[in-house]
Amino acid sequence: MTEEHVVYIGKKPVMNYVLAVITQFHEGAKEVSIKARGRAISRAVDVAEIVRNRFLKDDVDVKEIKIGTEELPTADGRTTNTSTIEIVLARKT
Repeated sequence: MTEEHVVYIGKKPVMNYVLAVITQFHEGAKEVSIKARGRAISRAVDVAEIVRNRFLKDDVDVKEIKIGTEELPTADGRTTNTSTIEIVLARKT
């Protein structure tokens, strides 16, 4: 999967990300990856479920879900663990 078929989830409203995912599929992408970390993980799950159940109901399925942890440096030089998720949505064949 190319980097152009990745949607990074942040603090914007959920529907902004839903539109981004739908746009990727309408432009011909076979798979779209939704990536988030920390507090945005629940928003990423919401995006995937809204796309899958409301907008592209019969066209898209969850192909893969990856979870992990990243170590991020803090301002005082220590590191903190942050959870990550990647949800891959794929067009049904």
